[in-house]
Amino acid sequence: MDEVRGPVLIVDDEADIRNLVAINLRREGFEVLTAADGTEGLELARSNEISLVILDLMLPDIQGTEVCRRLRAEPGTAEVPVLMLTARDEEIDRVVGFEVGADDYVVKPFSVRELVLRVRAILRRAPSPVDEVQDPVMETGSIRIDVSAHRVWVSEQELALTATEFKLLVTLVSRTGRVQSRGQLLQDVWEMPPDLNTRTVDTHIKRLREKLGTAADRVETVRGVGYRFVDE
Repeated sequence: MDEVRGPVLIVDDEADIRNLVAINLRREGFEVLTAADGTEGLELARSNEISLVILDLMLPDIQGTEVCRRLRAEPGTAEVPVLMLTARDEEIDRVVGFEVGADDYVVKPFSVRELVLRVRAILRRAPSPVDEVQDPVMETGSIRIDVSAHRVWVSEQELALTATEFKLLVTLVSRTGRVQSRGQLLQDVWEMPPDLNTRTVDTHIKRLREKLGTAADRVETVRGVGYRFVDE
């Protein structure tokens, strides 16, 4: 198994879900901690060197989105990946989840195999398209990307991108003019199998376009295929 820094934290008020996920992750060799509400989850995240948080949106005390915001706001947990596990499948819920800093989003009922694959993909430390970019600064029209600093500007206005949005943008820009299928992006950005039935790519593209503002039309939809970044 890939080397993991610390335990995976499962925050879910449904005991059956907590136990199901915990048992399967432990079978795969992961150390696991569990919490039944947001308050306990935050305490465990602050007091342990957590590798990843699997977080339910609907918690009895604090909404999962607020838990995610607090994790992102604190230096000790700001870089901890968050996978949201929830019964809410509306697009707005996904967008809000990604907006507050979630790295992935899995809907209940879920495939345990797929969940484990997603956990592994998030934790994997394999080279990525971002690592392969040769130029430390990429400039294309009104967009400027400082790859090493993980910073992006559009018309000199800095954008607040999540790590996944940044990786998605760099991947598209580094392949300007070339169509990228959803499957290819799942492999290269999320490091997940290309045949997984997921709208993760579409949701992230939508959110990325919103943040790009005046440069949003640089990310084109190629019907039936995927997406392409185009020259200005």
